[in-house]
Amino acid sequence: MSALAERSFLDVDASALGKRWRERLDARGANAALDIAQTLGVPDLVARVLAGRGVGVDDASTFLSPAIRNLMPDPHVLTDMEAAANRLADAVANGERVAVFGDYDVDGAAGAALMARFLAHHGTAHEIYIPDRVFEGYGPNAAALNELADRGATLIVTVDCGATSFEALAEAAARGVDVVVLDHHQMGPERPECLALVNPNRQDDLSGLGHLCAAGVVFMALVATQRVLRGRGATNARAPLDLLGLLDLVALATVCDVVPLVGLNRAFVVKGLQVLRTQANKGLAALARLARLGGPARPYHLGFVLGPRINAGGRIGDAALGAKILSSEDEAVAEQIAVQLEQLNRERQAGEKIMLEQAVAEADAEIGAGPGPAVLITESTEWHPGIVGLIASRLKERYRRPAIAIAFDGRGTGTGSGRSISGIDLGAAVRAAKEAGHLEKGGGHAMAAGITVRRDKLGELRAFFEEQLSERVTAMHAVDELAIDGALAAGAASFELVELLEKAGPYGAGHPEPVFAFPRHTIRYAEPVGADHLRLTLASADGARLQAIAFRVADTPLGKLLMESRGGQLHLAGSLEINLWRGQRQLQLRVIDAARPPQRP
Repeated sequence: MSALAERSFLDVDASALGKRWRERLDARGANAALDIAQTLGVPDLVARVLAGRGVGVDDASTFLSPAIRNLMPDPHVLTDMEAAANRLADAVANGERVAVFGDYDVDGAAGAALMARFLAHHGTAHEIYIPDRVFEGYGPNAAALNELADRGATLIVTVDCGATSFEALAEAAARGVDVVVLDHHQMGPERPECLALVNPNRQDDLSGLGHLCAAGVVFMALVATQRVLRGRGATNARAPLDLLGLLDLVALATVCDVVPLVGLNRAFVVKGLQVLRTQANKGLAALARLARLGGPARPYHLGFVLGPRINAGGRIGDAALGAKILSSEDEAVAEQIAVQLEQLNRERQAGEKIMLEQAVAEADAEIGAGPGPAVLITESTEWHPGIVGLIASRLKERYRRPAIAIAFDGRGTGTGSGRSISGIDLGAAVRAAKEAGHLEKGGGHAMAAGITVRRDKLGELRAFFEEQLSERVTAMHAVDELAIDGALAAGAASFELVELLEKAGPYGAGHPEPVFAFPRHTIRYAEPVGADHLRLTLASADGARLQAIAFRVADTPLGKLLMESRGGQLHLAGSLEINLWRGQRQLQLRVIDAARPPQRP
């Protein structure tokens, strides 16, 4: 029987978000959950969550206690890793000057900071260079690499960029400067001129590690380099760097770059969160204090509290601030940068609100009463190019399709950023558009991509995406479902339950949070809070109450349904979490969908 032929969970065929609710576990999955519970002695609910995410009984024990040593392969499985590690070891041993060229997002900043901390530990002269998003754009450029060479760099390491920077890397080679590329973005069969290109997504790489973010690739490169140094006995009488103590940076990048939270990535995040809680990194500690982050750090704090603040510099301010704060050993300097980033983040939020209102108006007009385009493209000459990625993300969530937002300059060149939905590889589509001549530049990975496009090419770009992706996007919408892990009443929600569920975490891309349905709960209270959120109080039939929050829903069908239903009943779906507010732990439901219950006869 097909999924569509089965009965919907709580008979919800079209929720506020237009989704059909279905039970995550089928009969086979329920049997797998029972096997896990009986074999490992874990609570039934935890077993159901594991089984619902494809974890079998043979892997469950390792999954619940992930260890880097068990999940991380020999770094040399990555193509060119041996050459990269040996060149880095040479630079350390010979006292060369190394330039680290990073991207301006969290992954690039964290990866650059990892490399800088390693070089600093070994007494190697180095500098971090992060390009200006507006004036230099993404990736290495010839002028910057020449500038680094002029300042004495004999080795340039690119982090989270470089895999498709053919002209810039050719310029470095002409200057006699070696380049090691540590990247993870999709690329074609051609490779730029460099000494080593380590990228698990290069077409001749057979490592199976394409899910790593750039900081994960850097971490593996440092493990390999430290092994080379140890083998040579050339460590300048310094003790090896405790690389595991830097996993807070890898965890931060892994969550913020929205790569799949499976296998080695999951181990990075589990161990990285443990490191983060020690507040050893002065920059992260300073940001956490300003953000009033209390209690144990969770993936949510990485992705939605710390990450946006680190990104703020690259979006609308000094692009190097993120890498600087993450690599700083000076508490006063870290505090000063944290204050700057906090202010820039507030400015970013204000600009984002204005841009999003304009983008939503444009998108609504384009979609009209029909299904609309497969890929939603919005643009303006008034937008800040550093914020378009956030706009694309919001549009993707709102309209449930890949979205691209473009900021055009006065010369007709647009800088755009795109975000995709699960099952649609936007990075591959962008690469194809570049090869077809519709883009000046373009690249990325499955869930996110960046483009540079001329305004006179915008029409043919829209047509190309429609031709390439409309069938797949339509098919995804036809089976647009929300998987439900089980049904609960308000009185069954507890701190103990959340703590049990955390045993199967952390959750993120590729390992989604458990989603529970709360059938026929009364909306006792619903009021706007913050910019566009709703705060709720739910009550079950027996009178038990549960606090709830719905983020970024104020002007959406979900938000309107919640507000219209005050005093009435709804089926609600969401994830349980513990919120720390003013030193007090509060249990709350994060509402992600809702539906009107059918009328009882």
